[in-house]
Amino acid sequence: MKVAISSTGNTLESLIDSRFGRCAFFAIHDTTNGTTEFIENPNKNADEGAGPASVKLVASQGAEKVISGEFGFKIKALFTDLNIRMIMMKEEKTISEMVALLNQ
Repeated sequence: MKVAISSTGNTLESLIDSRFGRCAFFAIHDTTNGTTEFIENPNKNADEGAGPASVKLVASQGAEKVISGEFGFKIKALFTDLNIRMIMMKEEKTISEMVALLNQ
């Protein structure tokens, strides 16, 4: 299963970004083969529509779950329609810590 994690940077030591639509990067972790790749979020500086555009981006990567600090109201229905599960992470964790939890 692929999980998209909003990230402040493009390394495993980066923190989970509290912002979904305007995060700097998405870490795409594949729990099947244990790989993690980082993709830059082209929507981070969008004037408007960053959330829905970011939903399309992670859906195009095959994500079945998305982890972020917060999700905007507009995108919750989009994720529901796409059958992608949202997980809010209020604790400050690195991407590597989150990956370790996903691999348990």
